[in-house]
Amino acid sequence: MPKSFIQTFLNNYIIASTIAIIALLLGISIGSQSIPFSSIWAIFAHHLFHTQTDVSATVSQIIVSIRLPRVVLAFLIGAALALAGVAFQGLLKNVLADPYTIGVSSGAAVGAVIVFFFHLHLPLLGRFTLPIVSIIFALITLLFVLLFARLAERNMAMETIVLIGIMMNAFFGSLISLMVALSGEELRQVIGWLMGSVAMRGWSYVSLFFPFFVIGSIGLFVHTRELNAFSFGEQAAASIGVHVLQRKLFILLSASLLTGAAVAVSGTIGFVGLVIPHMTRLICGANHKRLLPLSFLYGGTFLVLADLVARTIVAPRELPIGVITSFIGAPLFAILLFKSLKRKT
Repeated sequence: MPKSFIQTFLNNYIIASTIAIIALLLGISIGSQSIPFSSIWAIFAHHLFHTQTDVSATVSQIIVSIRLPRVVLAFLIGAALALAGVAFQGLLKNVLADPYTIGVSSGAAVGAVIVFFFHLHLPLLGRFTLPIVSIIFALITLLFVLLFARLAERNMAMETIVLIGIMMNAFFGSLISLMVALSGEELRQVIGWLMGSVAMRGWSYVSLFFPFFVIGSIGLFVHTRELNAFSFGEQAAASIGVHVLQRKLFILLSASLLTGAAVAVSGTIGFVGLVIPHMTRLICGANHKRLLPLSFLYGGTFLVLADLVARTIVAPRELPIGVITSFIGAPLFAILLFKSLKRKT
């Protein structure tokens, strides 16, 4: 393996990891009460190595119980949505695909709102009722979109899938609006949640999301070879021994698992799965062995910084984090769609 390749490979990970650490520190440090990095390190050292610290109990509480779980959750959700976006783009062979644009996020949101609306609490699932119902709706939505696209157009052009996704977003939006209109004040507060937020999320939300994040991430990381093969088409994948149908189902299930669980704990956050894989692909190329881990790092970093902007740009009020990601992602989506249509003419 050439030395220059190894150096480039290492540099990509070092840069991405450094940026991620800086973003996490900024997310913990900046807020209504500014906390210096030295205090953050002191608290970490105190909890990890039981060293003495002169940091006040109030500052320690802010770091450990409020800001740290918030930035950790934002990082995990950003990483999950970015990984799901890479999977959908690799499987569908188009950079326009992401959980938001093809309607999967909206389907997961409907599942979550149904849990809230009917106060579902399934005995065997307990507190995992919310993410599991969201995941089921995300997967059903994805299968419906792909089936509808196949019936409408044999070659399943990405533009057709996007249009069906837009239709599904509109339909699910109307269902959510109907349930909100029929509900009391409690569910109306969910609207703010549906716009995307990691505010007031403690360690309980991190522990709720983390098992699904681990399973979904592993499900994608073990399929890097298959994703690379699918980028050349299903026939090419089958010719090198890939069990096409089985591997596709595993990848779709993993991506839906990540999307549904992310929506369950944070609401609908759009375009992360579009922006991050596209930008990462420009940096490291289309090989999923590099694309997946770097998208993981950059996706988490992006959402931590987006959350930081959301809670500081109009302080003391907070904007929904979905507003920030859509503000960045919608123009990029328009550019990519325009380029895709122009190549066909």
